[in-house]
Amino acid sequence: MSDTTPSPLPSTEHPEAAARLREALLAASFTADGLLDLLGAPAYAALARSETVPALRATRGDTPLETLVRLFLLQQPAPRARVADVLPLAACLDSGWLVPVGADEVAATVDVRPYGGLDGEDWFIVSDLGCAVGGAGGIGGRQAGTAVVLGVGGASTTLAGITVRTPVDSALDLGTGSGIQALHASRHATRVTATDLNPRALHIAALTLALSGAPAADLREGSLFEPLKNGETYDLIVSNPPFVISPGARLTYRDGGMGGDDLCRSLVQGAGERLNEGGFAQFLANWQHVEGEDWQDRLRSWVPSGCDAWIVQREVQDITQYAELWLRDAGDHLRDRAEYQERYDAWLDEFEARKVKAVGFGWITLRRTSAEPVITVEEWPHSVEQPLGDTVRAHFERLDYLRAHDDAALLEGHFRLAGEVVQEQVGLPGAEDPEHVVLRQHRGMRRATRVDTVGAGFAGVCDGTLSAGRILDAIAQLMDEDPVLLRGRTPAQIRLLVEQGFLDPA
Repeated sequence: MSDTTPSPLPSTEHPEAAARLREALLAASFTADGLLDLLGAPAYAALARSETVPALRATRGDTPLETLVRLFLLQQPAPRARVADVLPLAACLDSGWLVPVGADEVAATVDVRPYGGLDGEDWFIVSDLGCAVGGAGGIGGRQAGTAVVLGVGGASTTLAGITVRTPVDSALDLGTGSGIQALHASRHATRVTATDLNPRALHIAALTLALSGAPAADLREGSLFEPLKNGETYDLIVSNPPFVISPGARLTYRDGGMGGDDLCRSLVQGAGERLNEGGFAQFLANWQHVEGEDWQDRLRSWVPSGCDAWIVQREVQDITQYAELWLRDAGDHLRDRAEYQERYDAWLDEFEARKVKAVGFGWITLRRTSAEPVITVEEWPHSVEQPLGDTVRAHFERLDYLRAHDDAALLEGHFRLAGEVVQEQVGLPGAEDPEHVVLRQHRGMRRATRVDTVGAGFAGVCDGTLSAGRILDAIAQLMDEDPVLLRGRTPAQIRLLVEQGFLDPA
């Protein structure tokens, strides 16, 4: 197959072939757990770095699982007779999952990667050849790469992990790619719509759903919200869009073709009118840090009216790091040096023209509300505990509580300390009193926040029994303080502890 001709894809007209192939893959333990057991942790982790040698060494035998790993993950032709012992060979050839190679071997037409769902489901993500292991793997060097469909990557699993997973009637996956977000949505949405500008991606998404035993989705071709009907709304919208800020739309899977961060802005701004009341829209995005402009104000301006928002910046790269990252993603550093430098220079020219000094990456969550919206924009580059869907949902539930309770009502409320919160005291060795006290979460966002003595004491006794006001009165008596003054100055600290998830309304 030449670099300019995309490989043929299995037919979507043979669902029975996909079902039989799925049964055979499961019977051979071609699953995420099965791969880990076969390859071992080091070789399994090496696949994510596009390093296949450890996996090739671990699959030198002729067991069914070793045969399938070489065939579908490592793109190695396999003996026809051996494959016939493991898979329904005739059905796989007729439906296009396999093609003959010479007289005695067969090869896969697509990559198939086992993928474990959040609830332990055994799923399979289909992608173009060369894309199941380590992402793009230099796909930008092939002309056919402009329409290539990637498999599972870090961004895909991040979005899947932060998505709110409450049962809904309708879900929309914008830019579905290999179909991983639509696959997750099929577990808790009655109807799933998936769109993509790339018709090849829609075909592969259909294969992913079929091979994973999931219901078919409503697949629509087009950019962003264009394929939707007038007035069509959803309870959940998710998107891992082509968010890379680049000089031109060179690679469909990553470059959106709009200037700067306009694609991400358009996506966020357009989501508001497509959400039902209480519905969530969750995106991964890149945004520019522009000279003379506050990046948080930039993102606040994106939020559509009628929506709460929680925006978390997870990473910031200067423009040279950013350009190098995506040039390496396409494998440009491995080819002609002059061409690499020319592309690098073009990237920096684009940033200079837009006065961009850095690029941020993070998560954007919107929720449709009829109340006065609350917009939270923050930077949190530290480790978190995935999956975070329940944490995201709880964040907005706490917003509702705080919005509905003024300070007087807050003092009448009852609270419980969240699970796995610990107190740390920081100060010089031997000092009688700590310089400050820190509360730290070991779940969810794993936040840490500094509190005063009153805040620490208050949080420590919150078990839902006494109202906040009564706890403060007891603290005032212990500290010989005026209870009225203490009640007056503490609600702001209580609000912060509730907002950040250290305290839960009981």
